[in-house]
Amino acid sequence: MGEPEGSICFTQEQEALVVKSWQVMKKNSAELGLKFFLKIFEIAPSAQKLFSFLRDSQVPLEQNPKLKPHAMNVFVMTCESAVQLRKAGKVTVKESTLKRLGAVHFKTGVVDEHYEVTKFALLETIKEAVPEMWSPDMKNAWGVAYDQLVAAIKAEMKP
Repeated sequence: MGEPEGSICFTQEQEALVVKSWQVMKKNSAELGLKFFLKIFEIAPSAQKLFSFLRDSQVPLEQNPKLKPHAMNVFVMTCESAVQLRKAGKVTVKESTLKRLGAVHFKTGVVDEHYEVTKFALLETIKEAVPEMWSPDMKNAWGVAYDQLVAAIKAEMKP
């Protein structure tokens, strides 16, 4: 049996690894989301300019009142989308949300390198959150899931 056209190659094993790690991380998603974003800005400080709520902020990043909820939303959406990937056979973020994300990422000038930095930061955050579970296979599974979400957002990146 061949894979149906356009379907995502996300195996049962990959799904299990993502699900297992997300179950552990879920309860710390606010803290992990913030960690994830602080890593992004550590690697690419210029990325802060992409966020209107950070541009004129006078407080340290981790104290910015808007960063933590934003970071948590992004982290949770990314993880929930990864968990659903195999069951749904596609990214399960609502179409309206994808359209909005696409438009916002387009307008703020997000480019491929930003997505790469974000992927690296995400994988590092997960690795630190579940060190005893982490493996090349788990890294790969999360990488595939992230790439699918990015592809779905990029497909909507237009004015």
